[in-house]
Amino acid sequence: MANLETCLICIDMQNDFCLPTSPLCVAGAMDCLPKVREATDVARARHLHMIWVIREHEPSGVDVEYTREHLFKNGLGSTVPGTKGAELVEGLEVRKGELVLVKKRFSAFLHTHLDLVLRRLGVRRVVLCGVQTPNCIRATAVDSLGHDYETLVLSDATGSKSEAVQEANLEDMRCMGIATPTVAAWAAGM
Repeated sequence: MANLETCLICIDMQNDFCLPTSPLCVAGAMDCLPKVREATDVARARHLHMIWVIREHEPSGVDVEYTREHLFKNGLGSTVPGTKGAELVEGLEVRKGELVLVKKRFSAFLHTHLDLVLRRLGVRRVVLCGVQTPNCIRATAVDSLGHDYETLVLSDATGSKSEAVQEANLEDMRCMGIATPTVAAWAAGM
């Protein structure tokens, strides 16, 4: 039976954020990849809605935040459509019926149609996985909470540059009312 009120949102699991050779590599990205895959398997088995959120930027960098402009000026641009860096990391794939949403900033809600899509689908519970916890995961989680969705961040299916950064951000989100279960605890609690 489908759980139509829940949506798993996988954020920024792209080569430019996951591969160690990338200038924007999140140190914990590859460590959380097996749990991200496990979360997507659970979502598919339970017939949950799934949305893949990816970053894409113009080759000129005209749409990137000012803190990353230097990457484009130095020819190191990131997540440019059609490049290997913009692709999902190996082991993850979008399947038929799963949505892809492109964002330009940390929050998947900022200047996108995510809220409209979630409401149209009847979603009440948002579950997040991916990278990076203090930036895109946290910004999306806070905006999700602000839009009145029950919000969960999968603690072992998200990654940061260090364990200390990961734990500090998870604790801050818990203090806001955002649940941070492991993938196993989330799956068992459904």
